[in-house]
Amino acid sequence: MPGGVLLLGVALLVHSGWFTLPLPALSFLYYCALAGGMVLAWRFHSTRTFFALLVLFLAQQATTLVGAEHTALGTPRGWTVLQTVAVLVPLNFVMITLMEERGFTVSGAAPIGLLLFVQVVVVTVLSRADEGTPSLPSRAHHAATTISMPDYVWLTLAATGIFLLVRFLFTRKPVESALLWSLAASSLSLYFVGTARISTAYWVAATCVLAVSIIENSYLLAYHDELTKLPSRRAFNDALLRLQPPYSVAVADIDHFKRFNDTYGHDVGDQVLRLVAAHLASVTGGGSAYRCGGEEFAIVFPGQTISAVVDHLERVRTKVERAEFRLRGDERRRVARGRDRRNSSSRRRVRTGHAIRQLAQDKSPAPLSVTVSIGVAASTEQKPHPDVVLQAADRALYRAKANGRNRVETASSTRRSRLKAAGIA
Repeated sequence: MPGGVLLLGVALLVHSGWFTLPLPALSFLYYCALAGGMVLAWRFHSTRTFFALLVLFLAQQATTLVGAEHTALGTPRGWTVLQTVAVLVPLNFVMITLMEERGFTVSGAAPIGLLLFVQVVVVTVLSRADEGTPSLPSRAHHAATTISMPDYVWLTLAATGIFLLVRFLFTRKPVESALLWSLAASSLSLYFVGTARISTAYWVAATCVLAVSIIENSYLLAYHDELTKLPSRRAFNDALLRLQPPYSVAVADIDHFKRFNDTYGHDVGDQVLRLVAAHLASVTGGGSAYRCGGEEFAIVFPGQTISAVVDHLERVRTKVERAEFRLRGDERRRVARGRDRRNSSSRRRVRTGHAIRQLAQDKSPAPLSVTVSIGVAASTEQKPHPDVVLQAADRALYRAKANGRNRVETASSTRRSRLKAAGIA
């Protein structure tokens, strides 16, 4: 969790006595981080991160009304601004985390932009109101003036923090984690608002956490498959480059996957992919599963020979075969896929193949059979390169399909004949 590490590093630096950076340099660093984060958010179409950065900027600008050091501490004006900002920041973060990424369109950005504008007006009006508000309580603590917030402010911050934590545990997305750590950093900034240098340092941390989340999210999109949560083809290629003999590589393919898509639609196909991926991810024997594309998966076993991994592959194949996959009645595709699928006459088209007729005619919620075919090869003195081993595993997979599917085949050095794709489809 990079956000937590970054915040911890800033906190240790600020309170260790090594923090000597002057306020102008900190302010420059803050605006650089803010501008860089907003540019990254705009470039990667991350509207939630962009608006979170905008919320932090407005909050930081509002707290400057309190003034550096003790200038405005103890005045009703500064007290009102601080309380309002301390409540609005977490509420805005809750709103942002519940938003959907719709890009920078007028329809998507206008509502939250208008809401933030209204909040700015409200804070401005409250800051100018001259009521008998009590003085802003403060106390010296570790060479910094800290602020004693009302209980309802801390309750709001705590409730929002718990909500963001639960949200992150369910979604496991970098932006959710970044919102949590950024809220913690901004809360510390408000707590130490009496010392401008420390407060600004925490504003820098809050902004950098959000900016780093964009980079982290880009990494996940590049190296992880969003549907199955497995590492992607790029991660698989990187893993092959790091392999040192001995090692084994297995290639798995879902049997009759195209028929699931054609008969029940891509939503059901996605469910099948997630089901198979979940079982492949639990493979034992030190293997790591990857989604290489479509219905194709790969499993890498560093430091293992074929004889050591076959039992683990058989075990995971059996798990997939025994897993129950049930459909609801409304999940069946009612019209056959094809150019004339909107024509009513296409509904009477005779489907080829006994298995596909069974899938199309069975309207009961009985479980469907999902199986995988697996081919595995290992490095040898004659095949030390990963590309050669991968080709041998592919040939073993073709044999598994030709021999009836739902089986594990190992690469054979004595069998060199290749099977044509048309004969095993």
